[in-house]
Amino acid sequence: MTDPLTETRVTEVAHGIYQLHTPMGTGETAFSFNQYLLLDDAPLLFHTGPRRLFPAVRAAIARVMPVERLRYVAFSHCEADECGAMNALLDAAPQAVPVCGRVAAMVDADLFDRAPRALQDGEVLALGERRVRWLDAPHLPHGWECGYLFEESTGTLLCGDLFTQPGGGRPALTRDDILAPSEAMRRSMDYYAHGRDAPRLLEKLAATSPRVLACMHGQAYEGNGAALLRELSRALAGER
Repeated sequence: MTDPLTETRVTEVAHGIYQLHTPMGTGETAFSFNQYLLLDDAPLLFHTGPRRLFPAVRAAIARVMPVERLRYVAFSHCEADECGAMNALLDAAPQAVPVCGRVAAMVDADLFDRAPRALQDGEVLALGERRVRWLDAPHLPHGWECGYLFEESTGTLLCGDLFTQPGGGRPALTRDDILAPSEAMRRSMDYYAHGRDAPRLLEKLAATSPRVLACMHGQAYEGNGAALLRELSRALAGER
């Protein structure tokens, strides 16, 4: 499904999990912003998109469910593309609250019109039939407050800026290699914090044995997510 006005595509990448994909530009030099909508009794959106994309994101959500049904709006760490439209979404969804880790709740809460639900490392949030687990990942790839959500029933890791790939408009889900293009982008932009705990944190993420890596930029990956996370760890270790 593609809205011809906003060009935000909506694709189900795992059962009841929808990728909202907005490409900026065309071809290999394009960049894209993804959000992920998890349907359940208490629907959750992971990432808001930049504030200027809010009309497109809202329209995309509305093609799946009424925006007012949103209960949680989660983010990995504080950046414009992750939580820039938070207050607009909270205004559109009166029962929704931000969801983040404890550090983000401490340092970012003043940005939001509603107090966040702060999750500690390993804490599970029940959405109804689904359960999402928060995983602290400070400075991976950047941001003291960084963390991720793992959806247990589908094995989907909402992995934020890990495996960021250029280009837009490709199929939402792939089994092809996403590490090579993401590594090329990482080396050209050097947006990783190169934190000392990266190997341990990547192994913690790999231990969830994800079957889908829901990337925030580029394509989502379906396959052996644990192996790909460990390959990333080896690539980072090779630069030390």
